[in-house]
Amino acid sequence: MNKALLTRARELTARYGNLEGADLLRPLAGTEFKDKLALVSSFGTESAVLLHMVAQADPGLPVLFVNTRKLFGETLRYRRMLVERLGLTGVRELSPAAEAETAHDPDGILWRRDATACCDFRKVRVLDAGLAPFSAWITGRKRYQATTRIELPLFEAGSDGRIKINPLANYTRADVEAYLDRHDLPRHPLEEDGYLSIGCMPCTDRVAPGEDIRAGRWRGQDKTECGIHLPLPSSTNLVGAS
Repeated sequence: MNKALLTRARELTARYGNLEGADLLRPLAGTEFKDKLALVSSFGTESAVLLHMVAQADPGLPVLFVNTRKLFGETLRYRRMLVERLGLTGVRELSPAAEAETAHDPDGILWRRDATACCDFRKVRVLDAGLAPFSAWITGRKRYQATTRIELPLFEAGSDGRIKINPLANYTRADVEAYLDRHDLPRHPLEEDGYLSIGCMPCTDRVAPGEDIRAGRWRGQDKTECGIHLPLPSSTNLVGAS
């Protein structure tokens, strides 16, 4: 563990731990990490909450969106709708480079043979390259989402050498729903059809009543994370940006 980064995370917690929402994000974007902070968003079912907070704090803040080229069309349309609705001007789309796709997944079904390798190629390495200019990033993770997240802090010393900020760490599903309703934010169009946690189309399933919210992700596999919050293996440049 990077001791200096851990100390920094603790200092930020002491300074800003009593703030939330836009009140938390404004000093982070404007002072602490000026021009070095980005939000990473999947534009999934709960993403509108954090995107709304960013729009209130700094609508020009860089928002990194990884288009794996395996996403639902509904997600891409939802992204366009939210960007326009919230007035976000800093959205950057990141995708695997075409030549990398040819080399690593020429038939487009790597997800079927090895879902972890597909996530690593299409998402993890692409995002790592996209984060290169930044020293801190904001995530939408919450403690209630998975057993791997139950001790999630507000400020985290990331294994990638960056500070990770989790403004919604202590939000419950009810908190998310209340925020969406309070600010009249549009829902992801697939949520009504039972998709409660949405990733790439081949590896996302509906969630049955009573199931864990992420039960539809990589169903039937011993896999609960795409890998972007895990240590990165040695990598090559697989990113294209727009």
